[in-house]
Amino acid sequence: MPKNLSKHSSSEAELEAKVIDLKPEVFVQALKSMYVARQIDNKAMTLLKQGKAFFHIGVSGHEAIQVASAMNFRPGYDWFYPYYRDWAFVYQLGVTLEELFYSVLGRAECPATGGRQMPAHFGKKELRIITQSSPTGTQYLQAVGTAMGCVRDGTDEIVYVSGGDGSTSEGEFHEALNWASKDKLPVIFVIQNNKYAISVPIYEQTAGASVAKIGQGFYGLDVYEIDGTDFIQSYQTVKKAVERARAGLGPTMIVANVVRLVPHSSSDDHRKYRKPEELEFERLNDPILKMENLLIERGILTKNEIEKFYSEIDNEIEKAIEKAEQKPYASPETVMLHVYAPEKTRQLNYESTVPSGKPIVMVDAINHALHEEMELNPKMLVYGEDIADPKGGVFTATKGLTVKFGKDRAFNSPLAEASIVGTAIGLAVKGYKPVVEIQFGDYIWPAMMQIRDELAPFRYRSNGNWSAPVVIRVPVGGYIHGGHYHSQNIEGFFAHLPGIFIAYPSNAADAKGLLKTACRIEDPVLFLEHKALYRSPQAMAPEPDENYLLPFGKAQVKKPGKDATIITWGLMVYKSLEAVKIIEQKYGVEIEVIDIRTINPLDKETILNSVRKTSRVLIVHEDTLTAGFGAEISAIIASEAFEYLDAPIKRVAGLDIPGIPYAPTLEEAALPQTEWIVKALDELIRY
Repeated sequence: MPKNLSKHSSSEAELEAKVIDLKPEVFVQALKSMYVARQIDNKAMTLLKQGKAFFHIGVSGHEAIQVASAMNFRPGYDWFYPYYRDWAFVYQLGVTLEELFYSVLGRAECPATGGRQMPAHFGKKELRIITQSSPTGTQYLQAVGTAMGCVRDGTDEIVYVSGGDGSTSEGEFHEALNWASKDKLPVIFVIQNNKYAISVPIYEQTAGASVAKIGQGFYGLDVYEIDGTDFIQSYQTVKKAVERARAGLGPTMIVANVVRLVPHSSSDDHRKYRKPEELEFERLNDPILKMENLLIERGILTKNEIEKFYSEIDNEIEKAIEKAEQKPYASPETVMLHVYAPEKTRQLNYESTVPSGKPIVMVDAINHALHEEMELNPKMLVYGEDIADPKGGVFTATKGLTVKFGKDRAFNSPLAEASIVGTAIGLAVKGYKPVVEIQFGDYIWPAMMQIRDELAPFRYRSNGNWSAPVVIRVPVGGYIHGGHYHSQNIEGFFAHLPGIFIAYPSNAADAKGLLKTACRIEDPVLFLEHKALYRSPQAMAPEPDENYLLPFGKAQVKKPGKDATIITWGLMVYKSLEAVKIIEQKYGVEIEVIDIRTINPLDKETILNSVRKTSRVLIVHEDTLTAGFGAEISAIIASEAFEYLDAPIKRVAGLDIPGIPYAPTLEEAALPQTEWIVKALDELIRY
């Protein structure tokens, strides 16, 4: 019997009565899907030994709960976030044998990845199987985000998300349970507990060795612990969870105790940490043996009929393998495809006129951009920590959004950065445009897994089938006496992540134009806002109108010149202009100042044209010198314009220290000052 740890479960008689209603062909189909998955394990290992495949992660022992789960959902209507053992689940859902072996063999026609990911990274857009990755536990928050979208759309769509017991040790799993329970979201968490996270047993992973008991702490979460090798028990438990979710009653977690009959993966040997007696005992709970006995007991199939049935399936599998082996690998020419959305998606009506409205500070320009874009796009949502009215954000950037658009579109999130980004990915999958805020750049790091391993490669790893155009607004920068944890610059870290655009405006007009563009394009955007510029008179500019859009990848020449070039961004634009006045007056030279405006894409053309003209270059940025983004610009110039240089490339940047000190004297010593730039320009001009 399934054990419901949240409330009284249905009686055994009620469950049995429902089981009798299942037609014999349902049991036969269940056995087929289970056997197919088992044979995929066997065939994949053979292909690996033959050098035709390179990795496999098995399903053996998990088949019953997977097939029972899939039978209760609606493919192409509900949403699915499987994990890497879900071979039986995705097959029952509708992924074909051929497609599964395209995955095993890494072929170009694999609908999940096109050969870009290892086998068992499932995905198929027609079935709404979301592109899957390797990190354990990242899928849970995305599933919650998609469920948020289902509720907002007013449908009875529900979301399946699965994982192993090891993944429940990840903090993001607990964050997902919290958010789903808090908002009564239609998510069904299926935890396939084989009691091992590779080699680490559950009693070393989880308090009380019970994931189910941990789930009891989440108010509003229905929790079951069941025998996941028992098809009937699994089917009926998932059925109840599905009915509950469709009725709008909230999430369910099903902890399905299963057996792992094979090593963790083809790279593992479980005989090193599991005793022969344990493995033999596990085989007694083989879900396929149980299913065979069930069909025989019910008179649905005889043993001989099952053997004949298996033989027919084996022939299907051999044909699928043969067909898959004949398919080509992806062409090398395609390796750079789908890093970003197609160029045509960025062909917007960019404003060519000069902004002429009333001068405005940068934080208000950002606020107005959000208001205008939310008015334009009813699918746009704004959320983060403290962003809702009456506070309207710690810097007031989101002021008035909740009042105007309601709490369902501008709302506070839990204080959990991974939750903010993870749910945003799931919402974007559902067709929403999440524009979320991380309160300070210093605190973005809990979301790094969601950004680096999920958001950035989302389109690429799915071979262009899925995208997540999330905008992440982040206040950054020093000069505000914010100390170590309110002063960081982070663009150097994130510039290393292909797949995400990065904007870093220096003034109000640019901030409005770039943010409005970010809200409309199909690529994820990290939008960096310097806190010291929010209300700085220097960063004020005439406000553009509601139609003003700025293209990413287009730098601005803030001041033309012919004798040297400064390349900079953010607050350093103003310190550079101050230094230029001093040096030009001293030497009678003309120095060009370029504000790159976006880190990625970078306007190399404007930079290189300037270098070819002036032959001297100074790069100025606030982030640390070592591995700062200035080093990348320097490398580009050295590679593509070296012969035009009349002096070594110089850089001015923040000190290589772990954080920005609080005391004014130390902060001033740590961050670039105008006199630093003056000194560097002086040396550059006199070289």
